[in-house]
Formats: sequence, structure tokens, C-alpha cells
Amino acid sequence: MISVLITGVNGLLGSYLTSYLLSNGYRVIGIGKGENRLSIPANDNFRYHDIDITHDFKLQQLMARERPDVVVHAAAITQVDECQLNQETCEEVNVRGTATVLLNAEEFCDHFIFISTDFVFDGDKGNYAEDDHLNPVNWYGFTKVQAESIIESSEMNWSIVRTCLVYGLQPQGARNNIVTWIKDSLEQDKAINVLSDQVRTATYAGDLAKGIELIIRKKATGIFHISGEEVLTAYEMAIKTADFLGLDAKLIKKTDVSFFSQPAKRPMKTGFDISKARSELGFEPMSFEKGLASMFSTKDENNPDRV
Repeated sequence: MISVLITGVNGLLGSYLTSYLLSNGYRVIGIGKGENRLSIPANDNFRYHDIDITHDFKLQQLMARERPDVVVHAAAITQVDECQLNQETCEEVNVRGTATVLLNAEEFCDHFIFISTDFVFDGDKGNYAEDDHLNPVNWYGFTKVQAESIIESSEMNWSIVRTCLVYGLQPQGARNNIVTWIKDSLEQDKAINVLSDQVRTATYAGDLAKGIELIIRKKATGIFHISGEEVLTAYEMAIKTADFLGLDAKLIKKTDVSFFSQPAKRPMKTGFDISKARSELGFEPMSFEKGLASMFSTKDENNPDRV
């Protein structure tokens, strides 16, 4: 049985990836801050540990004891404005924390998978391929570029997974993502202002989990772009979400970046060329509508897409 250690397991991706791996015969060691927020009790194949990744000694002890085959490093500060306003803290977690996890993985593990972002690009071009020039426009993206550089210098087997605007059912206590924010706001009859001039290839968390499992199973190394395929604005996503859930789309107000005052600049046009993931991994993402259907499906409570 392959054992996988996941950092940031309490987050959106961590929760989906844990469910998906367990349902496919893997053993999972989850690391998070604070108590376990997943609806998965400890068992022979799942263990949760409250560890801060910047605390090297505890992490080293755990890896020496568990000796996982694969490490998926998903823990990060991902709030873009928080990173811009608290650059030292962001760098401590996203860069030095990554270096700490990597150093321990090099000693005890076979394969290191790092979760990165479309924000390593400047957003001038869109439809980015893996070898396109990196040029972040905010501090969050810059820390991810730094972390990628550290990983690329490692002599162990490594993979970098860049993804884009991940959505899904968040675990208890986790932050809203774009779809859950839209749903919650409209259900409360709140009018929302949604951007119509930034485009992304939004990624269903279940698809991202499946893409990572393909990398593990195929022992694939290098950089992979794993995201949805459709190029959508946040406004288009909001309308599709309202229509799917039968909510009032008239509450959705189209706006542009000039409406918001945010500490961190966002790239205007990202989205990925996923042809490498398709050809080398066999990765195929759901459409946005199918992602919504899977996300809100209640037909099978044991569906690994439900967390």
C-alpha cells in the first residue's frame, strides 16, 4: 500500500485529495494546524497530526516514523491580499516552510509533489503552458516562484502541480471559494459584485485530486498544469452557479477591477493549456456545469467527491 503524506490536509484540496486517495487504496498521513476538520475518523489508513510545517523537529520526527512514499505539499498562505500585507509571514510559510518539508522529504521519501498556482504568471497572455515565462504581479505569486525554484534544485523525484481557482465543498471551518461564496450570498438574498474582466480556467477540487493521483500512480515528474478547460470570468461562473442551483441571478452585478480596492494586484488573464497533463497523465477535467453537479450531488454519500 502506497502511503501519502499531505500537508494542508484541512484545506479544500487536502480534503478532496484525502477522500480520493483513501477510496483508491492509499494510506494517508494528514498534516494540518489545529484539530482535524475532515469528516474522516482516524483508522488504519488515515492518521491526522497537528503540526506547523515551519517547526522542523516535529515534522522530521513524524516523517522518520511514518516514512511516507509520497509527500503532497499543499499547505500555504493563499490569501493574496494577506500575503501582500504580511510579506514576511507569507514568505516564512510559503518559501521557508516549503524548504523545510522538502528537506525532510529528501531524507525519508521517494516523491515530492508541490502545489503551485496560476499566479506565477503576469496574466498578459493567458492559456499558459508549463514552460512559459514566470512573472508574478503580487507577493503571493512571487513566493510560489521562489518555492518552485527550491524544488527544481532538488535531486529527489519531484513534481510541481500548478492549478487555477479551485472550487468545491469546503471542509468545516475552511474559507469559502468562489462557488460557495456565490451560493451562500444568493441564498441570503445578498447582491454581489462579480468581476467580468478577469479570466481563469476554474478547477473542480475533485478533478485536481484525480490529477494528483495520476501523478502518484504514474510516478510522473516535472511540471504539470492541472485545471479546468473552460475559460470563464468570475461573472460567468456566478451566472452558471445561480442557474444550476435555481437562485436569483438578478442579484449578481457585473463589475470590473476598477470597482475594487485591493492591496494585491491580480493577473487579468490566466488559465492553462492542459495538453501535457492530457497526453502524459490521461487527465480529463469536468466541465464547469458537471463540476457543480458533482459538487452538489447528494445521490451517493460515499462518493469520494463529497467531503
